[in-house]
Amino acid sequence: MQMIRRTLLSTCVAAMAAASAGAVLGQTKEVKVGYALAVNSHYGAAAQAWADAVEKGTNGAYKFKQFPASALGGERELIEGLQLGTVEAAIVSTGAISNFVPDVGVVDIPFLFRDTQHARAVLDGAFGQELLAKFSKRGLVALAWGEQGFRHLSNNKHAVNGVADLKGLKIRVTENPVHITAFRTLGASPTPMSWPEVIGALQQGTIDGQENPISVLASAKLWQVQKHLTLTAHVYAPMALLVSPSFWGSLNDSQKAAFTQGAKSGAIASRVFVDTVEKKGVEEAKSHGMQVVEKVDQAAFRTALEPAYKEYAKKFGQKTLDTIANAK
Repeated sequence: MQMIRRTLLSTCVAAMAAASAGAVLGQTKEVKVGYALAVNSHYGAAAQAWADAVEKGTNGAYKFKQFPASALGGERELIEGLQLGTVEAAIVSTGAISNFVPDVGVVDIPFLFRDTQHARAVLDGAFGQELLAKFSKRGLVALAWGEQGFRHLSNNKHAVNGVADLKGLKIRVTENPVHITAFRTLGASPTPMSWPEVIGALQQGTIDGQENPISVLASAKLWQVQKHLTLTAHVYAPMALLVSPSFWGSLNDSQKAAFTQGAKSGAIASRVFVDTVEKKGVEEAKSHGMQVVEKVDQAAFRTALEPAYKEYAKKFGQKTLDTIANAK
């Protein structure tokens, strides 16, 4: 009888231990985070820093599972997934976001920002924070602005030294009305295309070139499919760290604070990554045989874009453009 009691007691203790372990395991909730590029990119750097900060800030209650390289679909699909609640978190470019939050398109206007410091100051300041707040009306929760860097042009036809060299070039652009208007005005043939299709289209000659920051060029090894690079620095490219409204609603205040602070850590990590790759990425491209035009006459590009600037002023308001341009 005593042995039976001991056996029953041992069984109960084991069952309680298993139940306790199960409860602990149940407290860790998975957060799917998707993004377009590889893990070893500025997107990956942001995602990892975000994940680490949230895991620490919530005492392990939430753990990120990363889906890089468009594993959950292109950026449009990621944003729709956030709206539907099938994806908890995503890091996406403004190129895709502007189709959902039109006001974001203003930051994609060519030559709007003087330099990186100017762009960061605007996005970290009142204007950038007010822009993040506008996401909620479109079924998204935006927590921070990350960075990709300034966009540059690459192609397989010929060196682009000035505006005239763009004439007729089929250039892949993001699905972004501001970018499309700019390249059409410059005489190119802009071709909107989601990122997962770009490498194949370049290989097949469906398009001649593309435009992206050095951070993207390096992480995607675009020198494998492109011959010419021109450092136009025509558009500053931020990215946003987003979560699903349905997921956000499931968090308590302290958890929301952890996710927000984590997103800011992710944003900083992306900027550090970009600062590093901007220094070495161009040299790496040269070492792989890309022909690089290191400087263009930006004033000539701005002059050619005058018709586009008039359209942008009508769409976003000249006062808004002046506010950004004059920010210190």
